[in-house]
Amino acid sequence: MSSPLVIIPARGGSKGIPGKNIKPLCGRPLIAYTIDLARSVAPDSRIILSTDSAEIASVAQSICNLPVPYMRPASLGGDDISSRSVMLDVMRWADTQSIHYDCILLLQPTSPLRSAADIQRTLRAYSPDIDMAVTVTQAAANPYYDCFETSPEGFLRVAKGDGLITRRQDAPQAFQMNGAVYAINPDSLRARPLGAFERRVPVVMPRERSIDLDSPIDWLIAETIMRYGQV
Repeated sequence: MSSPLVIIPARGGSKGIPGKNIKPLCGRPLIAYTIDLARSVAPDSRIILSTDSAEIASVAQSICNLPVPYMRPASLGGDDISSRSVMLDVMRWADTQSIHYDCILLLQPTSPLRSAADIQRTLRAYSPDIDMAVTVTQAAANPYYDCFETSPEGFLRVAKGDGLITRRQDAPQAFQMNGAVYAINPDSLRARPLGAFERRVPVVMPRERSIDLDSPIDWLIAETIMRYGQV
């Protein structure tokens, strides 16, 4: 098993759900769920909350008892800043603190339904000879079956293949990243953007645990599942 550096990105600004990182979800600040799971795989000394918000840092410290020795620079607080830039800055700081790690474990607070088992499976799927192990879920639309693009003439055509597949179950499986767990090779991250990774290993999660909180309706769905559903 790897020795991960766990990075929890939680900037202060949020347009879709204002203040979402510390907004109460079923009675607890959203970020608390991710901090709890991070502790299932790493000690507090290797769990780094990356935030530019004093309020978020205060909630992590006072409610979750998580030390917050690192604060994200204001220059990395915009909504146009890439996750890679955020992680690289944390890595540079961790290196100055002599914190040992051989894997970056990115846990976004917006996936409160992921489980400790999902994290463990992703870490087991990771190895130093790949770029990343990442959680995915079955795509809502399949490019071989019901996902279309327009031709130069403006007509719809199936995104991949010849368009002759008539049953979804006959189409190749298609997945989408669900944003829940990323186990990343530090050397790969330093060398290139995540989108340029060629050696990505999928770790499949069910759709009911793959909610990514980006809008009020996502929040309502997650809260309903947590209160009344089985995950």
